[in-house]
Amino acid sequence: MTNPRGVAVVTGAAQGIGRQIAERLAAENYALVLADLREATDTFAAVRGRGAEAVTVTGDVSDDAVVDALAARVDDLYGRVDVLVNNAGVSLLRPAEETTAAEWRRVLDVNLTGPFLLCRAFGGRMLAAGRGAIVNVASIAGLRGVSDRAAYNASKHGLVGLTRTLAGEWGGRGVRVNAVCPGWVKTEMDAADQASGGYTDDDIVDQVPMGRFAAPGDIASAVAFLADPERSGFINGAALPVDGGWSADASWTSLRLRKR
Repeated sequence: MTNPRGVAVVTGAAQGIGRQIAERLAAENYALVLADLREATDTFAAVRGRGAEAVTVTGDVSDDAVVDALAARVDDLYGRVDVLVNNAGVSLLRPAEETTAAEWRRVLDVNLTGPFLLCRAFGGRMLAAGRGAIVNVASIAGLRGVSDRAAYNASKHGLVGLTRTLAGEWGGRGVRVNAVCPGWVKTEMDAADQASGGYTDDDIVDQVPMGRFAAPGDIASAVAFLADPERSGFINGAALPVDGGWSADASWTSLRLRKR
């Protein structure tokens, strides 16, 4: 790639939504820093195939030392950061009364503390430069309550709150902070959750007015929009549902299905 438009850091980049976000930003001429617990080998190959410059970094985003090392690596390689996408996350499908303290802490650590640490590290650099965009991947579980997901819901509600708070603190200093709130997405995480017996495809499809799961590309398009100052330069503090109308529709299931 010659003259990339900027540098984008994407966490949870090895698969699913993170991989699609990375590929979309590569297509929009960003250099990519691909962070995940495991080596993002397939994503790296995909973005390089699109002609994008890319590096991979492994580590746990809830670890202060890992985040500091990631930020230092980006400094060394590029000396700038333009976009941060906090996509890394874990799920937990468990009744509240059966959720252990250790499970609770792990979900909050990855889904909320990690984004805070990354926002603090990279947001500080963006503030120094007077520009930048942060996009947090939350969930409609950050806008609504979903049974058997106390830890996950709390983490995503917290992430929406963090998004709005940082948007208020940093918007006047050139750094926009927004969130996307996906509905159910067909990814490896969904396959693992369904394997536990908690729900079926029909449970999701029947709830969504548009009658389908989200695809990772749907989320990637929303992230790319919020990352781009030309298309979304006056959008700050938004929590954008990408859910086919799920969070908008209070109809009961039989009524919804009669309208299809």
